[in-house]
Amino acid sequence: MEFPSDVPRLTDGAVVLRAHTPADIPGVLEQCTDPVSRRWTTVPVPYTLEHARSFVTERIPAGWRDGTSSGFAIEAADAAGVHRFAGTVELRPEGAGAAEIAFGLHPWARGQGIARRACNVLLDWGFQGCGLTAVHWRANVGNWASRRVAWSLGFTFHGEIRAWLPQRGTLWDGWAASLLADEPRVPRTAWDPIPVIRGERITLRPWCEADVGRVTEACSDEVTQHWLWMLPSPYTRDAALWYIRRHTAEADTSGGLFWCIADSDTDECLGNVSLMLKDTLDPTMREVGYWLHPAARGRGIMTEAVAMAVRHAFIPLDDGGYGLRRLTLLASAGNVASQQVAIRAGFTHVGTARRSEPMRDGGYDDLRHYDLLADEWRAGPTD
Repeated sequence: MEFPSDVPRLTDGAVVLRAHTPADIPGVLEQCTDPVSRRWTTVPVPYTLEHARSFVTERIPAGWRDGTSSGFAIEAADAAGVHRFAGTVELRPEGAGAAEIAFGLHPWARGQGIARRACNVLLDWGFQGCGLTAVHWRANVGNWASRRVAWSLGFTFHGEIRAWLPQRGTLWDGWAASLLADEPRVPRTAWDPIPVIRGERITLRPWCEADVGRVTEACSDEVTQHWLWMLPSPYTRDAALWYIRRHTAEADTSGGLFWCIADSDTDECLGNVSLMLKDTLDPTMREVGYWLHPAARGRGIMTEAVAMAVRHAFIPLDDGGYGLRRLTLLASAGNVASQQVAIRAGFTHVGTARRSEPMRDGGYDDLRHYDLLADEWRAGPTD
């Protein structure tokens, strides 16, 4: 294999995949010194001009020659219509007809669909031109931009693997996904963007890593630990980070919506309210769940948050809501505060599962079941 003469030039009419040239070195340097690239990739830190030169003139050609990687420069038009270096995309053979896909963009090219188009062109070449049967995708947990590209191309996600991906001497939790040659390149699940809902005192917003401290405090609280028996004890910052990342991930797996309840003035985390897809695959119903930071209790915060979540749940899809027909809610018989939230939100007690809720002390409490129908909510209170 001769580099660059034997490297094919691939295009979909909007993006071009081609061999790297020395003219790409400044763009590679700019891309790999960008904070986003440093955070999510294994590029050396600090990244120097010599690193960029070695990548373009040594590593990429060597990958083609020895068959360890097929790396293409991505070229696309910028806002002025000038075609320029936009990043790199690679297929790394894993044997037996499988390969890993990897990609990164220059900052100017992000957010424009260029990564998806480049990956799609590369997948065409890999499946049709190279006879691949499976392509795998990996990324550090939290790299949502990369995950959304894989999601848009129809990859199936296989969960989170702990301490999996090495980066500068540390093993990071990773996401894994796969795509087979005969599978359509369209999303397999809905990507439900977590909406921001603003109230008078509180805002329901997506979780962010800045909330780790408040989640740690709330979930270490004695009352929270008592009623949520499944929480780790002691509850650590790592557990809080896992919680935030996991429940943000539900946005692309149709697992539900998980909001941070935040103070509208300070944006400080006050708790959680969620619409969860639990023990049913019925897409028209969800279970409401919630917990509150101890400093926010006794102020009606959760009543307001649940009312906002319920409203979003029942508003039709065409009007920007979730378009559900039924909500359920579970509360331990001893958790009177949680039951009062359910009642004030209009839920009806429909039954009790006796001695079915495990408690931290090893005992069991009765579990009270509530539900609320969309028709009832729209009709309003009956008394």
